[in-house]
Amino acid sequence: MKKILTSSILLCILFLTGCVKNELTVFTSSVVEFDAASWNANAAGRTYPMMTRVPTFNAATPSSQPALTRATGSVTLRVNLVGAQSNTPINFNIAVVAGETTAVDGTHYSAITGSGTIPANSSFGTVTIQLLNSGVASSTPRDLVLELVGNATTKASVNYSKVGLRISQL
Repeated sequence: MKKILTSSILLCILFLTGCVKNELTVFTSSVVEFDAASWNANAAGRTYPMMTRVPTFNAATPSSQPALTRATGSVTLRVNLVGAQSNTPINFNIAVVAGETTAVDGTHYSAITGSGTIPANSSFGTVTIQLLNSGVASSTPRDLVLELVGNATTKASVNYSKVGLRISQL
């Protein structure tokens, strides 16, 4: 009886198991997104992060980064290429989100050029924003919300295409 039971279990294991053919999913397109340094500053009630500190790559702690103020000067945001690198430079577009921006062009920041480039054979590009010191102190911070906009050759990431900069006016 023990031999029959053992044989039955072994036969069941042999015939009732099999290989499941998994189809390999491969991401073949490319998108651009703001760098992960901005993802840790999620804003309540918004679908994008609102940064209050100057993004510094490889910072030890967020508190070691200086606060974004009207006297900060220039701020550099890194843009990542998600997908295969290209032998030619990849251009992307960037725009100010007017409905969510309280900062004034020419008063709180210099005009945004509207485009950026990821160099050939690279996965990273940068966008530099020049903050202006209006000379008037205020307790009300100004928000500058930027969005990566897709173009004919490169799409923007759905989840990480926006970032906000909260500029202290003190």
